[in-house]
Amino acid sequence: MNERSYKLENEKISRLLLNLSLPATIGMIVNALYNVVDTIFIGRGVGTLGIGGLTIAFPIQMMIMALGQLVGIGAASIVSRALGAKDKGRADYVVGNAYSIVLLMGIITAVFGLSFLEPLLKLFGATNTILPYAKEYMFVIFIGSIYFPLVITSNNLVRAEGNAKAAMVSMLIGTGLNILLDPIFIFGFRMGIKGAALATILSQFASLIYVLRYFFGEKSIFHVKLYHLKIKKELQKEIFTVGFASFARQIAGSVVAIILNNSLKIYGGDLAISILGIVNRVLMFLFMPLFGVIQGMQPIVGFNYGAKKIDRVKETVKLSIIVTTVFASFSVLIGELFPTVIMGVFSKDINLVKEGAIVLRVVIMMVPIIGVQIVGSALFQALGKAIPSLILTLLRQVLLFIPLLLILPRFFGLMGIWITYPISDFISTIVTSMIVKREMEKIILEGR
Repeated sequence: MNERSYKLENEKISRLLLNLSLPATIGMIVNALYNVVDTIFIGRGVGTLGIGGLTIAFPIQMMIMALGQLVGIGAASIVSRALGAKDKGRADYVVGNAYSIVLLMGIITAVFGLSFLEPLLKLFGATNTILPYAKEYMFVIFIGSIYFPLVITSNNLVRAEGNAKAAMVSMLIGTGLNILLDPIFIFGFRMGIKGAALATILSQFASLIYVLRYFFGEKSIFHVKLYHLKIKKELQKEIFTVGFASFARQIAGSVVAIILNNSLKIYGGDLAISILGIVNRVLMFLFMPLFGVIQGMQPIVGFNYGAKKIDRVKETVKLSIIVTTVFASFSVLIGELFPTVIMGVFSKDINLVKEGAIVLRVVIMMVPIIGVQIVGSALFQALGKAIPSLILTLLRQVLLFIPLLLILPRFFGLMGIWITYPISDFISTIVTSMIVKREMEKIILEGR
């Protein structure tokens, strides 16, 4: 048995979760950091409207990332279970099929995005003053979308074989280079927001080179040959079925962004859109440690579920909920205590900082309890249970957030938009905890 497979099946859960989650968490935090740094440099080098352009671009970038998550998480779940069942041949075919389909999807995305750039940005709520900035930024980003989903998919597959450190290095390379190139392109070459976009896609390409060298070298468990790249319908169907929940979450977030940005255009204008851009970056920074824990949790759950070791699955889930709750609580405490300092890092605009500090406190209010929801959705993906995962994914962003977003501003104006966040967080967490408890009882019964 391969050493990584042996650890997934036998090592103490707390140690195993730490070993797999810590590199993923570091990688995710650093990845979030480059989004934060992007916004800081643009806020200081381009101004408030530049941040507004990033705000419009952000959900579109999330849609591009969603393609990588769709294939990557779906394939990673199948790979983990295949390795747990000692079916190495199936795992290699899944990896090869994942690479073939995600590259094709990236090419289609780039062609579509570049062909319909301006209508797409207007759909996502770009005002006449923000549109030029968003257009300049996304033109470059769409070029990079040819290969960026491949990076996302690769990192998920690396984690699925139990090598979280390699995935972390891939993310560190991209983020470190991006932070280095941002000031050079934005200030040194005076390229403004286009420079930030160029720094982003070059950094992503560097991550791609690293992860491809890993996969096609001798360090990976997988040994992908040309015949593994031939698309198999049954594998593609399973990949998409399992990964659809993550894809749906990202797409739902983008649909929400369309409604949100257009609502902000009505109730708050350019300033409110720019505030949302900064708050989104802060939220991403808060959530990334939680997703790092999840990425450590999923291969453990998937492998041990495949190996019929249900007690280890149960222990992993409980520990993951505890860790994510502690992480979230600490992060929110910092945000609630120092909101003005945080907003001031991004911009010198006094109005933006003052109003943004109030918004930040409201939006993050219920984040400490959100770990239950994130663990719940990720759990069912790891188990290959697509329906409960999809329900939990859509619960907050679609079933709760969108109706509240349409109703509350009619009564509370701009503040109605901001209070939608904590209300939907609270309700979705309560419902999620009930679903997770019921499904875990079923899994335990299956294992007896």
